[in-house]
Amino acid sequence: MSDSERRYTPRIEYLRVRNYRALQDVELKEITPLTVLLGPNGSGKSTVFDVFSFMSECFQSGLRAAWDRRGRAREIKSRQQAGAVVIQIKYRERPRTPLITYHLSIDENGRGPYVAEEWLRWKRGKYGKPFRFLEYRNGQGSAISGEMPDSEDKRIETPLTSPDLLAVNTLGQLAQHPRIAALRDFISGWHVSYLSIDETRRQPEAGPQERLSRTGDNLANVLQYLKEQHPEHLDNIFSVLRQRVPRLERVETEAMQDGRLLLQIKDAPFDRPVLSKYASDGTLKMLAYLVVLMDPDPPKFIGIEEPENYLHPRLLNELAEECRAASERSQLLVTTHSPFFLNGVRPPEIRVIYRDERGYSRVERASDIKGIKEFVEAGATMGYLWLEGHLGMGDPLVNAG
Repeated sequence: MSDSERRYTPRIEYLRVRNYRALQDVELKEITPLTVLLGPNGSGKSTVFDVFSFMSECFQSGLRAAWDRRGRAREIKSRQQAGAVVIQIKYRERPRTPLITYHLSIDENGRGPYVAEEWLRWKRGKYGKPFRFLEYRNGQGSAISGEMPDSEDKRIETPLTSPDLLAVNTLGQLAQHPRIAALRDFISGWHVSYLSIDETRRQPEAGPQERLSRTGDNLANVLQYLKEQHPEHLDNIFSVLRQRVPRLERVETEAMQDGRLLLQIKDAPFDRPVLSKYASDGTLKMLAYLVVLMDPDPPKFIGIEEPENYLHPRLLNELAEECRAASERSQLLVTTHSPFFLNGVRPPEIRVIYRDERGYSRVERASDIKGIKEFVEAGATMGYLWLEGHLGMGDPLVNAG
């Protein structure tokens, strides 16, 4: 295996969602390393984003907690639709490895949510037939162990203690199931950001932390970790931040006697830094994004919702380029309304979401919309085309959304 393959980030190539709020039946094919969701308010962008958040929470805190947090079946299932919620992804662990399909079907009865069906499928060899090497229903099922599961290998029956447990999450903790473990580690490590500026201003207890939380409430702890373990990466982050924020000199963390960790911002030409609670919203947000995107060991999947909030429009094209650079090591999903961010994105990377006459979401790739290819070849930017209404299905003044 080459060094590039060892560093390769697992890539999701396909997503299908059924019966999840406005996503009555939606497919995203040929998903790119950087994918941007664009559409009117209420079109379903945040719902697609939440699908990834929901899956991540199922693996981190359990199906029941993730399900209940979203209002259970009454609020999760598509309106006027029956049947289970279905989420299916296709991904590759590395280049030239088999495409793996993960299928998860969830329903609810009087006792709460349960896994109605869960399976993993792949194909061994160029001419082999696809087969399922993990298959479970209602907590009962089997899996084929080993580094390279084969259809002829023995299936091991392993009942789960509860039907609301995910088989991949449970069996993925066992060494004899490395393919299942790889998927478990992949999904468990997703970073789906719900960044809150107020949370980044908190004064947490001192102590280094490797990963930024979803809300950013441990930003000071992550900066402390980078300062101690990866000072060169922290210097790079501050260097980029200084280019984006005029007069910024440095960012400091200071442990107090009561155990709190203070985050402070130093501006030129003043001698004293200011506490993060008095710092600019945009400065803190840009800092948090750079910490995630320039992580020395980044999450394999990063979701960012509406990065334009609190940021100057001229910074958004550069942020799009930071996202593109990060997509070489992570897969990124971004939702946006900003034409300035879109100017740094290519047509195949943009998915336009809109609501059809029945009220359900539909998705179209921007590069498949008539005329877009010709406009871009003539020098038009995607932000301009968005503002001018050429992405008509996602334009709230053309399609009511």
